[in-house]
Amino acid sequence: MSCERPAAFEHQRKEMQRSEVPRANVLGVGVSAINMSDALKLFQCWLGNGGKGYVCVTGVHGVMEAQKDPNFRRILNESLLTTPDGMPTVWIGKLQGFQSMGRVFGPDLMREVCRLSVENGYSHFFYGGRPGVADRLKAEMTKRFPGLQVAGTYTPPFSSLNRGEEAHLLEIVAKSKPDIFWVGLSTPKQERFMAEYNRKIQAKIMVGVGAAFDLHTGLIKDAPNWIKASGMQWLHRLLQDPRRLWKRYLLNNPTFLWRISLQLTRLAKYSLD
Repeated sequence: MSCERPAAFEHQRKEMQRSEVPRANVLGVGVSAINMSDALKLFQCWLGNGGKGYVCVTGVHGVMEAQKDPNFRRILNESLLTTPDGMPTVWIGKLQGFQSMGRVFGPDLMREVCRLSVENGYSHFFYGGRPGVADRLKAEMTKRFPGLQVAGTYTPPFSSLNRGEEAHLLEIVAKSKPDIFWVGLSTPKQERFMAEYNRKIQAKIMVGVGAAFDLHTGLIKDAPNWIKASGMQWLHRLLQDPRRLWKRYLLNNPTFLWRISLQLTRLAKYSLD
């Protein structure tokens, strides 16, 4: 594979491969040491050279899920990219020497890749969300980016796909042949789905973006930039949906702070698979 490498990887001698993207070690999860500009260049590289794989967008919640499930940690570590979705992962990366690392928030990544796609002709497939959300997302993104190619949408059932549903999905995607297959499920469901279907789905790259479907369709409100920069976006989300999210944030966050303190002070060791 040959492509123009992001500035952060100019020292690499070999052609860009999955394992050559530097990663910060966040409790044993390899978070890609990139920023948004790097991510977009990598997307162009892989899409232009027949790349195949999946991209995870992971913050504290994903890192903590990986502490409970080694297989899920493996899924994150075997991705093309596991982007720093939250500011805590960016700060930890900088402490580990990755000074150019910046936040690559799922909804922002989707927006910027769609913007890039109009010029480059990349096509998209939206998979996920509640009934009607994927179609609303298609309408919103094609309105925002005239000329954007959306090859199809699919709203999955809450449970895993049965054989008939899987066959139907694979048939739709095989006919539409999208470049990018966006997965809007919750973590860790969307990452497990991508790992299982990466070889079955006829798309170049799968990207799990969680709440991006709801955010871009206005079902949830985005936080102001100053809240995002402060690392407090989790509180903004919690206040919007406390019944569903209170365990995720009020239990995970203190545990994460304790464990990452032990890792940074070298009182506990976490190895990357």
